[in-house]
Amino acid sequence: MVRIYRFAGVRPERSEAQAIAAVPYDVVTKDEARTIISKNPRSFLRVSRTDAELVNIPVDDPRIYERAKENFEELMKSGEMLRDPEPGMYLYRVRQNDEEFLGLCCCLDVDDYRNTSIRRHELTRYDKEEDRTRHIGTTKTHNGPVVLLYRDSGNTFAFIKSLISPQTVPDAEVKGADGGIHQIYRITDASALDRLEKTFADIPALYIADGHHRAKSAVNVADRRIVAGLPADGEVSRFMGVMFAHNRVRIHGYSRLLVDLGTFSHNTFLENLAKYFEVKPYGRVNGREFNIRPKCTKPENYHIVHMYLGGEWYECTRPVDKKAKPLDALDVAVLQTYVLEGLLGISDPRGDARLQYLGGARPVADLEKLVDMGEYQLAFAMQPVKVDTVLSIADAGGVMPPKSTWFEPKLLSGLVVHTFD
Repeated sequence: MVRIYRFAGVRPERSEAQAIAAVPYDVVTKDEARTIISKNPRSFLRVSRTDAELVNIPVDDPRIYERAKENFEELMKSGEMLRDPEPGMYLYRVRQNDEEFLGLCCCLDVDDYRNTSIRRHELTRYDKEEDRTRHIGTTKTHNGPVVLLYRDSGNTFAFIKSLISPQTVPDAEVKGADGGIHQIYRITDASALDRLEKTFADIPALYIADGHHRAKSAVNVADRRIVAGLPADGEVSRFMGVMFAHNRVRIHGYSRLLVDLGTFSHNTFLENLAKYFEVKPYGRVNGREFNIRPKCTKPENYHIVHMYLGGEWYECTRPVDKKAKPLDALDVAVLQTYVLEGLLGISDPRGDARLQYLGGARPVADLEKLVDMGEYQLAFAMQPVKVDTVLSIADAGGVMPPKSTWFEPKLLSGLVVHTFD
């Protein structure tokens, strides 16, 4: 059973939506956020990434979070953002690259996270978790949606889709930096809301696709109130999510970048890699693609990793062990075991500074550029994990290696905000 709730969201006034809507706080660096803010002082990054404004103080200084609160309150006082007059739910639609994604935005219960009705497949990093906990607690907002999946037999998505017609005018429409069109539709019809609540009450579980830190931080805020003897029910016991049908999202691989090759030269690294993978030159790739297409026959029978080293692409394959446990059978797990740890000594993929990651929605050409410029010595482009694999691992209580999946769509911040107290 999953509980979903209506809420009166805070949203940009229609004419301000394009200026306010911003990329998620965790897909840009502080410098990138500062550049965006300098060009657009109304960007919601002034709320979600105030460390980009206060550059000369520590990133965990309380003034960072107080400034976020002040900036959000200014948006409301100026009328640039307004609270909806009554609780409802929202549809969030994204159209990009000839694809359409449609999700339901509502509030979810922190108790469902605690009892694993809301399931996760990644560990959270303490520093990032603490940052968002303090941000949420100080601003008293959930301003970046958690993206979740539900198993859909067809009926749930069909009903959600029926709530808007081609003639329905969105309450907000903005164009993202990647060209995608993001639309918000407010749902206030009581019968539709009742049916949505009853429908999800029959769904046994939701799965976090993006926003593990935001979800855990929302739970932390409620937990700390309980410890402090403060009220922890009502809106503070809920957080904002956008739910998509499991078969109507896209997953990309999550690329790995290596600062150095340890004690290896290019040639000796290739020689040692060949002990664990069959390594073949791949030739040129389509730099505009997000995922490199395998050339081997029957790719379902192999672990496949594409490697960029010394200006050349290679396809590295290894037969799948049919007896391996689901987590051990992941390409990223095999790469971690035999290459990152086995050859390069990177035992902590969550914290080793030699290993960096690049989101899967970045074209392959970006990997080539980073290596060719000398910023990194080597890049691994991973194949996407199947959605059913992610859900099965979460059902079993498993934890995938960090940066195993990059889900699309990526939702913007500031189009809908949930507040408490």
